[in-house]
Amino acid sequence: MTAVISKVEVFSIGMPLVGTFTSGGVSKSVTKCVVVRVTDTEGATGISSIDPASTAKSPHTGPELALAIRDRIAPALIGQDPGRINHILEMASKLTPNQPGAVVGVELACVELVCRRRGIALHDFVGGAVLDRVQFNGWVGELPPDEAVTEALRWKNAGFKSMKIKVGNSVDKDSARVMAVRDAVGKDIQLRMDANMQCTVEQALALCKAVKSCDMQLFEQPVHKDDLQGLAKIRREGGIPIMADESISDHQSLIRVIKADCADYVKFGIKQAGGLLQASRMLATAEAAGLPVVLGHGFGLDLSTTAEIMLGATSRNVVPGLECVGPLKVVDTVAKTRLDISGGSVALPPGPGLGIALDEQKLAKYGLPMDH
Repeated sequence: MTAVISKVEVFSIGMPLVGTFTSGGVSKSVTKCVVVRVTDTEGATGISSIDPASTAKSPHTGPELALAIRDRIAPALIGQDPGRINHILEMASKLTPNQPGAVVGVELACVELVCRRRGIALHDFVGGAVLDRVQFNGWVGELPPDEAVTEALRWKNAGFKSMKIKVGNSVDKDSARVMAVRDAVGKDIQLRMDANMQCTVEQALALCKAVKSCDMQLFEQPVHKDDLQGLAKIRREGGIPIMADESISDHQSLIRVIKADCADYVKFGIKQAGGLLQASRMLATAEAAGLPVVLGHGFGLDLSTTAEIMLGATSRNVVPGLECVGPLKVVDTVAKTRLDISGGSVALPPGPGLGIALDEQKLAKYGLPMDH
């Protein structure tokens, strides 16, 4: 008889960051995540983490997703076969229709349990790896040029081959920052710009013109996520490849971006896509449409990061320079061993599953009360 789910544990985690990070005008010094552990009747376990963006609003914050899993999805999972992932996705989506992040946490934990049962790594669940090593992308904040140069050289000296530079809506300040970084790192480093939707079309085009000598790999989400026409105009007239990020929230939105012909690259993470299976399908769709994918999300624990490393290794259409760099932004881990990506690349973890064991003391140390 097939083992079924006997226990679902949910942990709301507040992991301190190594500093204060600002993205899209929102600053934070703690990232609020959710860790899920599913156990079956034979004692096998599966784990996952989900990490809402710093800009997440209710009901999509970490503590709210943790409660949704604990109170609404978990009771319905008891007695289910964790291998029936499509069934679990369907059921969980009906229970939390407005909180897809909760569904992702459950899906990943069930997939991880199945992988451990079978003795395979997570990437084998979605067809297996084509790469045995992945690279990561560094980042430079909205800093004055001299500070931006210091930051960029730190990434280069650590071994990173690409990095993104945050830009806002000041063409003069942004172009000065980008040009200073390009001068400092030389021509062998791939540079990306990320505006987090803060520009108008006119500002974005002016910035493209100002940095056209800097050989930018791409310009990420200059305008609002819904302004696909604006993105298309910048793509046509700016002379720098455009990447859609916030415009991608699920498979349907990826299709909209493809139809609008407004991007040269697309970016999403597992949570953004709606889960591991959906992310894998979206990778295939993007590849069929001729759009390379930048994979990853900015703030994450080792669990979600390792899941994206493993997914990223399954497709050569994933651009070198994954953006799942959360472990570099947090002070600690909830796992027994810490994932080290500080050298800019890492060998594909061996598994089974994610190849990670949770640390009970760390779960308790960084746990947030779930009192609703």
